[in-house]
Amino acid sequence: MLVPLQVTYRHMEHSDALDAVIRERAGRMAESYPDLLSCRVVVEEERLHQRQGHLYGVRLDLHLPGREFAVTRDKNEDPFVAVRDAFDAAKRKLDDELRVMRGDVKAKG
Repeated sequence: MLVPLQVTYRHMEHSDALDAVIRERAGRMAESYPDLLSCRVVVEEERLHQRQGHLYGVRLDLHLPGREFAVTRDKNEDPFVAVRDAFDAAKRKLDDELRVMRGDVKAKG
C-alpha cells in the first residue's frame, strides 16, 4: 500500500538524491506497517558559524488509526545520516505504538 508522503525542505535547496532516500525509506516503512496512514517528513538545515558548518535535523509526523506522533532526531552534519536516524527511531516508535494498540503491553499512563 502506498502511504501519502509529504516531504518539506526548510532553509535548504531541494535534493533529488535525498528525496529518493526518503521515499525509499517511507515505502519500506509502509510495507512493514500496513496500519500507517500517512507520513510527513521535514528536513531542516541549521546554519552555524562559518567554521562549524551546517547541521541537518529531520522530523517525521506519522499517523496511525486514532493516533499520531512525531519523531525528531538530534541534528547531524550529513543529511542522509539524519534521515536514516529519524526513520530508525520512527520504526522503534511504531513498534512500541503497535504493541500498545494490540494490547501486548499497557499504555503509559
